[in-house]
Amino acid sequence: MSLLPYALARPFLFRLDAEAAHELTLGTLARLHATPLEWAWRNAFVPDPVELAGLRFPNRIGLAAGLDKNARCIDALGAMGFGFVEVGTVTPRPQAGNPKPRLFRLRAADALINRLGFNNDGLEAFVANVQRSHFREQGRLLGLNIGKNAVTPIEQATSDYLACLAGVYPHADYVTVNISSPNTKNLRALQSDEALDALLAALAARREQLAVQHGRRVPLFVKIAPDLDEAQVDVIAATLRRHGMDGVVATNTTIARDRVQGMPHAEEAGGLSGAPLLAASNRVIAQLRAALGAGYPIIGVGGVMSADDALGKLRAGADVVQIYTGLIYRGPALVDQIAKAFARQHSS
Repeated sequence: MSLLPYALARPFLFRLDAEAAHELTLGTLARLHATPLEWAWRNAFVPDPVELAGLRFPNRIGLAAGLDKNARCIDALGAMGFGFVEVGTVTPRPQAGNPKPRLFRLRAADALINRLGFNNDGLEAFVANVQRSHFREQGRLLGLNIGKNAVTPIEQATSDYLACLAGVYPHADYVTVNISSPNTKNLRALQSDEALDALLAALAARREQLAVQHGRRVPLFVKIAPDLDEAQVDVIAATLRRHGMDGVVATNTTIARDRVQGMPHAEEAGGLSGAPLLAASNRVIAQLRAALGAGYPIIGVGGVMSADDALGKLRAGADVVQIYTGLIYRGPALVDQIAKAFARQHSS
């Protein structure tokens, strides 16, 4: 793929409202996938396999959850060269999310702030879209990211996660439990000691039942926030191990604003992603690696805007890396650049 198509499209997209541009892009990908116009974003696949959590990741670059919440564009996004794609977050019932506007660009910082609030069409529509995709048939991996409905009281959150786990289980290579979005009231409270212990115990027990029912054990990952201190990370690491979780995704967006102070939109509520998140995400990854030891799977995400940033995630302790905001600012060429950098490193 040439850099030219995205270089031409970006100025037009960036003149639109950020969420309108997002929806236009997803609609275009859905319409043009498997047509000759897919050349505009298709990259040759770069193999660089790694074994994690009993899975063979065909390369180390993935798409983070949140970009394709309804799993509409799995195949089209996969054509960019991702070895794995994670879609969602899905909730049991459809929900509109938070009032608009709720997605903002901080262009000077290569950043976004979002307070979308798990806007999605619900579990039934999500699973139907997943079933229509062919990404897994190509030997690539599909992660399905689950959450709770905003109207579900936090004390009853476990029931939402269990419903989603049962619904997505047959169709996932791995499932990610999202307890770290800042945009659903009280959700991050699930990262606290007792709440996390109870949630993961329930999910682990349900997973064992589903493994028997479906004849396969699907790995469970937990996605955590960057706004945790070292003691909190240590407790989470111990809890993940105690309940047999297979890996961790680090990290979600941040509520910190110290790196964007004074910029337009910097004071908007929501989660900050993009370049300003890189250091905080890497700090949590390094703390997790120290706490979990070698061999425990870590998916690193947050602030990757270049191949060098992605390599820095591996140095911090991640095994594989996901992108989201970097894709919006740099385009599909970033996927190819990272995949080739990873392959060069692991062939040398």
